[in-house]
Parts: sequence; C-alpha cells; structure tokens
Amino acid sequence: MTTATAFDSWIACRKPNPQARLRLFCFPYAGTGPSIFRTWSDGLPADVEVCPVQLPGRGTRLMETPFTQLSPLVQTLTQALDPLMDKPFAFFGHSLGALVGFELARQLRRCSGVQPVHLFVSADCAPQIPHRNRALHALPEREFLMELCRLNGIPGKVLEDVELMQILLPVLRADFAVYESYVYSTEPPLRCPISTFGGLQDHRVSRGDLEAWRDQTSVSFSLRMFPGDHFFLNTTQPLLLQALSQELHGDR
Repeated sequence: MTTATAFDSWIACRKPNPQARLRLFCFPYAGTGPSIFRTWSDGLPADVEVCPVQLPGRGTRLMETPFTQLSPLVQTLTQALDPLMDKPFAFFGHSLGALVGFELARQLRRCSGVQPVHLFVSADCAPQIPHRNRALHALPEREFLMELCRLNGIPGKVLEDVELMQILLPVLRADFAVYESYVYSTEPPLRCPISTFGGLQDHRVSRGDLEAWRDQTSVSFSLRMFPGDHFFLNTTQPLLLQALSQELHGDR
C-alpha cells in the first residue's frame, strides 16, 4: 500500500493546503526538476495546491536511476500519486512533461476510470504526430552537448561547468530516451478539457502541432501562444500563470 512517505519523494516544493479545492500536478521538461515550479503557488488561485513532480535522478533523488521509457514511469506514477488524488486534480506538463501528463491521464482512465478535471499541455506536439526531430539520447557526448546548446534550454554557465554536466548528462539522456522511444497508441479521446500553450518563436513545436491536441479531447479545447521560444514558460511566467488561473477558475 502506498504511504505518505512514498509520495513525498515524488512531490517537491509543495505547500500543503487543506482548504484547496484542486491539486495541480506539474511535470517538468527534460533534465529539470520541480524547482521550475517553486513559485507557482504565488501566481495561482489560493484554492489551488501546486504539486511539482520530482522524477528519479534529480534533486533529493539524485542517486536514483532515472526512467528511460514512458510506460514504466507512468505506471509507477499512478501508484505513487494515488494518495494525493483524493480531491479534484489537474495536470500541467511542459515538453516531455506534457507527454507524461497525457499518458498518466490515460493510464488512470484505464485503471480506475478517474481523469483529471483539466489537462494543460505546454510546448509539445500532439502525441499522434510522428517524431520528426533527430534522436538525441544516444549521440556521442560532444554532439549531444552541441544539440543541448542549440535547444537553448540549459543556461550557458551550466553547460560550461564540466563537473555539473557530468552529473546532469545521464538524466538528460534518460529523459530524451523517454520521449524519443515513445510510440503512440490510439485510444478514445479524454473526457476532460485540454488547454495548450506554445511559444511564438518555438521552432520545434508549431501552432499546428499544438492545434492537433484537439483530437485528444471529446470536450473543450483551447490554444494560447506566448512570446518566446520552446522554453517560454521561464521567460513569460506571469502571462502563463495568468492564463492558467483563468482556466482553473472555469473548472470550479
């Protein structure tokens, strides 16, 4: 049986809120941890409890082996987060995190019929669109680092820190493997609203890629674009949180 101690390792930077009407589980992009969501509680409604998800291989779980495939990750998350699903919940995920949130929603539906009240997808192509970008996770280190630099998702100071990168590289490779080994399987659309967010200067995920998420819900769908590239959530956070607040207000 899953205990509070078990899920504590999966949720970081959480501020328990007994009065919350809804929990928002947040899934980070490749190579990062829950710290990117640490200030989100300040920008969202007071009755929303933000639950940043911490995957193995980072933060306080640095010594744990990261997942390299999506299916076992989602199955483990289903069990680990179950104690926190005793009230309405929503999922937010950016890039890799969007895919994790989507497949977790489908896994929950298969296992118990429970679904999030809302799925927020940020900077990720709809899952039915075949991968078109070059696979990165197995590249030689020099090429892998060059691609990371090109993606602009890691600060230059971090990339230049050789010792730190030796710690981060296994996690980054594992996360890219999770994403790049994913194979979509057709299932009925989710019965929850899907809201998608994208960056106007994102060259990896187009407006059309985001629009295609419409096929994954049988109810309402929305799309908003923000200034910035693939990592616009870091540069336009106030605008993103304002949009999230509006959507969550509608989920009352």
